[in-house]
Amino acid sequence: MTSKELQQYLLREFPQENACCEWKEMKNLKNSFAGDEKNDVISYVSAIANMEGGHLVIGVQDKTLEIVGTDLTKFNLNAQSAVWKLIEHCTNLSSEGLSINEYVTEDTQKTVWVIHIPKHLPRRPVYAHKKAWQRVEDSLVEMTQERLDAILEEPIFEAKDWSAEIVPNATLADLDELAIAKARVMFKKVYASKIPSEEIDAWSVEDLLCNSGIMIDGKLTRAAIILLGKPVSVFKLRPAVAEVTWTLRDEHQEVVDYEHFTVPFILTVDQILGKIRNLTMRELPGGTLFPDTMKQYDDYTIREALHNAIAHQDYTLQQRINFVENPGYLYYEMPMR
Repeated sequence: MTSKELQQYLLREFPQENACCEWKEMKNLKNSFAGDEKNDVISYVSAIANMEGGHLVIGVQDKTLEIVGTDLTKFNLNAQSAVWKLIEHCTNLSSEGLSINEYVTEDTQKTVWVIHIPKHLPRRPVYAHKKAWQRVEDSLVEMTQERLDAILEEPIFEAKDWSAEIVPNATLADLDELAIAKARVMFKKVYASKIPSEEIDAWSVEDLLCNSGIMIDGKLTRAAIILLGKPVSVFKLRPAVAEVTWTLRDEHQEVVDYEHFTVPFILTVDQILGKIRNLTMRELPGGTLFPDTMKQYDDYTIREALHNAIAHQDYTLQQRINFVENPGYLYYEMPMR
């Protein structure tokens, strides 16, 4: 993107500064990542995490989001090492949902970072410089006792359907067209005996989503983003994490390969299955020269396990689903309370 295109993108995705979003020129962060309290990145990360989570945009001009860029190489930082530095210096900061997007403008070669910050874990305020911070209007202040008490008294368990909650700023533009097309095909397959295929084909996208239960009163639910959302729309679910990590381990349990997958899960499940080495097994029964052949793993069983993990995990725990392939067996783990 050019500087103008990047500025327009940032203004569209992060339109105003508030408790969940902060714009900063690097010169205003006088001590870079970890220096004096209130004047460094870790203080702002603590403040944003201690509210609802959100974003810190670095390398833009305050108020206008004009691209001014930042040079973090002098601090020996790249996006990945900066994530680990934040975890090191911000006590209780969750690593799940914490990430940094780096943008370099094509015309001016200026670098902008967007730090995505997860909400604090239940009853665990995030500290920087051994203090918990919060944002009050335009000021960064040490957390008030009232806010600290509110965090420490948060309920651990919430009896509500997280996936059915409305995503306030989500629109149909956030959904992937191929994912919607596949959802229509699957809907017709499930309801083949009840609703004529031609009738379903005539439905608008809104009709399809409403009849599928993932659009309510014309508004998209979190389930709609998880199943059908474009990869770039996943930030609208933050601080929740919607990712599946496939990992390949050898006989010594050493990681050989891995890959992260995100929404739309109605499509990426097939991509995950494509990573698994499902060998053809041959068995020679007695009394014949022709072997019986079978797959090492049953495709339906693997797919069902993935679907169950995606449908039933607790996204509020801000952790990935892990799908691990070992020599001779598979296992998966998902975050659950």
